[in-house]
Amino acid sequence: MSIEARRDVFQAIADPTRRQIINLIAYQSMNLNAIAENFSISRPAVSQHIKILMECGMVMVRQEGRERYCEAKLDALKEVSTWVDQYRQFWNTQFDSLDHYLNRIQNNNQSDQ
Repeated sequence: MSIEARRDVFQAIADPTRRQIINLIAYQSMNLNAIAENFSISRPAVSQHIKILMECGMVMVRQEGRERYCEAKLDALKEVSTWVDQYRQFWNTQFDSLDHYLNRIQNNNQSDQ
């Protein structure tokens, strides 16, 4: 019995090369050769990163004649944003609490003088 691991957006952004690829194609689609020119790794290695990004739903590849163009699908980043927001809210609450505490201490010290 095999369990197939589903790739997700967190796997996509875990690798710095994949993050760079996403940055490259975020505003305009690029062909695979143009993407590969930006890296010191082999074109097959870049293609493997593109494949993972496709499996994660971050990239769509379309064929135009003999060229394959990659387009970023940034909607998947909403999942990351939602996950990060819960921690942002937690830490904002903690920092607000610390700020109130420090202000209270400062006000007590000033009244003691």
